[in-house]
Amino acid sequence: MSVEIELKAWVDEPDTVRNAIVSFAGSGVSFGKEDAYWFPPSGADMNAFPSSGVRVRKETVTGPHGAVSRTVRVTFKHRELRGSVEVNDEREFTVSDGAVFEDLLSRLGLSKGIGKKKQGTAWVYDGVTLELSLVEGLGWFVELEIIAGNDRPETVTTARLRLLALLGKTGVGEGKIETRYYTEMLRHGGSCRPSFHSA
Repeated sequence: MSVEIELKAWVDEPDTVRNAIVSFAGSGVSFGKEDAYWFPPSGADMNAFPSSGVRVRKETVTGPHGAVSRTVRVTFKHRELRGSVEVNDEREFTVSDGAVFEDLLSRLGLSKGIGKKKQGTAWVYDGVTLELSLVEGLGWFVELEIIAGNDRPETVTTARLRLLALLGKTGVGEGKIETRYYTEMLRHGGSCRPSFHSA
């Protein structure tokens, strides 16, 4: 079992945050991600379907030497919010042809909902993945993620403390943490007000 423990926060000064991350994590890789979310028809039993929908992500990554890789990833997950962090039981696999897979989803009765596009830079530092990205229609965010072996309270607490400490190293305060889905914010026209405020 692998569990994704993550947080994201609004960024007011992306260049400053980028420089802070580079100072301790070095060079990152550039990426572009285009997500489509698929859902069952109205009236379906949503208890048997991931609340996040089925995400089909077309991802392009450009390495430090200019090498480009393109991948189509399919993801579904169960999301639980514990304070300022998300604890996700995430399942993911790749497909060779995104268009054919989306045609299959359509034939199975699913419909494409709201989408999301973001581009930015990713780093891996001390076992944590960091992303600084511009989300189209919303603005800049920093995301931090740890992959843990379980979701026991002590594991989540330890991961949360590591994520918050690393967030501090980026120069972004805890008051900027956002707990809503990107798609939720996009569906409601976006918001520049974080939904989580630290004590």
